[in-house]
Amino acid sequence: MSLLLIIPFVVQTIVITFDEFYFHVRRGLPLWERIGHPLDTLSVVSCLAFVLIFPYTHALLVGYIVLAAASCLLVTKDEFVHKEHCEAKEQWLHSLLFINHPLVLISLAWMWSIGTFNPFLTVQLSFTALFCLYQIVYWNLVWKQK
Repeated sequence: MSLLLIIPFVVQTIVITFDEFYFHVRRGLPLWERIGHPLDTLSVVSCLAFVLIFPYTHALLVGYIVLAAASCLLVTKDEFVHKEHCEAKEQWLHSLLFINHPLVLISLAWMWSIGTFNPFLTVQLSFTALFCLYQIVYWNLVWKQK
């Protein structure tokens, strides 16, 4: 059962990697996405950091739920921009990300409650934070609009 909790993280990694390195690199990102996408990733970083910093309690679970719900809402903010900049295939890929995002955060909460996934979550936090840094640096400092 516990290995099933990792599946949403694997799906997230595959889908977001394809979205980033196929669609985003191909079309480029307008300013709003160059700012918004790192914020989305930062919301996941905050959820990961929360469960690694704080021991699981029912009281802290409420705080985590608020943080996770905010993250779920935050990731949808770019859809007003995406409808003008993305082809249907990319929008479909985004729908997979929207379906999977709460599954990742539910799995994360479950892993937190079990308490045996800290090494996995530490690696997850490291890679997610590095991806956030990449998004900030590449899209705002390195990438040049065609």
